Amino acid sequence: MDVVPFRTPGLGDTSYLLVHEGIGVLVDPQRDIDRFLDAAAERDVTLRFVADTHLHNDYVSGAWQAARRTGAELVMPAGAAPAYPHIPAFHMEDIRGEAGLVLRPVHTPGHTPEHTSYLVLIDGEPVAVFSGGSLLVAAAGRTDLLGEERAGSLARLQHRSLHRLADLPRDVLVLPTHGGGSFCTVSEPGPATSTIGAEADGNPLLAVRAPEEFARRLLAHPQPIPAFYRRMGPVNVRGGPPMPSPDVPVLAASRLPAHVQVVDMRPRRAMAAGFLPGSVGIELDDDFGSWAGWLLSYRTPLVLVAERGQDVAEAVTQLARVGLDAVAGVVTDLTGMETVSFRVADLDAAARVARRPGVQVLDVRMPSEYEEGVVPGSFRRFLPDLFVKGPPKGLDPTRPVLVACASGRRSAIAASRLRAWGYAPVVLSGAGVPELAGRLAETPAEVRGGSRP
Repeated sequence: MDVVPFRTPGLGDTSYLLVHEGIGVLVDPQRDIDRFLDAAAERDVTLRFVADTHLHNDYVSGAWQAARRTGAELVMPAGAAPAYPHIPAFHMEDIRGEAGLVLRPVHTPGHTPEHTSYLVLIDGEPVAVFSGGSLLVAAAGRTDLLGEERAGSLARLQHRSLHRLADLPRDVLVLPTHGGGSFCTVSEPGPATSTIGAEADGNPLLAVRAPEEFARRLLAHPQPIPAFYRRMGPVNVRGGPPMPSPDVPVLAASRLPAHVQVVDMRPRRAMAAGFLPGSVGIELDDDFGSWAGWLLSYRTPLVLVAERGQDVAEAVTQLARVGLDAVAGVVTDLTGMETVSFRVADLDAAARVARRPGVQVLDVRMPSEYEEGVVPGSFRRFLPDLFVKGPPKGLDPTRPVLVACASGRRSAIAASRLRAWGYAPVVLSGAGVPELAGRLAETPAEVRGGSRP
């Protein structure tokens, strides 16, 4: 048996291709299925099963399309009841393949009500378990993604599910879908894979024996839920359409279609030097699609602004993973266009700006990051809340605003929106709020804006 992982860092997820004697099982594939099918073809593998562990909240599943393309049998949790043909996976009812390969569904509700893990048996011996969003490495899947009302009940179910999996033989491989960087986890997991024995010995959540105490710990520190999560479940019940083409037309900046939202994906310094008024600057990186899905409207087509040579196909692919399919085109030349700008500063320059009388500091990190350090007197507004609620009360558009996060990525996004509202932002890049706070503590600012929640 061989297991081929496919890591998608921007979503914090791993899909898997299990190979046994020329037979393949594809588990929790994302929508861009060509990478999985190409890997199977390179290994001369016949895809026998495609399986989803749950109705995913964080991406459009490619399971249905992969099964249709290859003729593989699609396996879904029995409680998912999707609108397309599939084999319903009932608890402990084996699904048999060839060459001694068996998938044994294990009902593991908690992350979602229908969640089902798949124990893999070869010639009757359990060798691996695809645990999806249930048992993770040193962590567990969140139980609050379907709303606060159900979070406690699902947390108690998650407690039972983790212990159900922990009863498997100690040498069974644990192959979770969610990992570091995923908003589907309750804490930052460790390595991508593990074993049942390692988790039984070291997963702190498995040490909690009482369901109520487990639920309390699981829900003690709520994390934000990306806005696009509420769209993914319904899409995956209906079945996502095939991937759109990654090739989009090149457009003239002077002749953009009406009623589009412009997303500037250039590196932050290039974008800051001159960008189209009203555009949102999300520089292309692993999490480009996640931030776009969180911050942008699904009702309005997108136009991308890119540097020549940037990987536009990668941007389109990331957008499609979260269901943003309407990309009208890309602009690569802003010559002759009216543009606006903001300043990007390193730590030393940003500290000098912050020390000037009347300069305001806006912290756009999530509240759970505040314990790492804050700038006294700063305004605070988590980036997605800035897009929904607007700037914090008291943030003065007539005074400069130094915007900071952990590295400058979120700050640059915020600055593009602040610039549209008439502010003059300066982005701290290459360092974060704790470093800025430490530098300012060496020489206190003469005047800074008042603290705001």
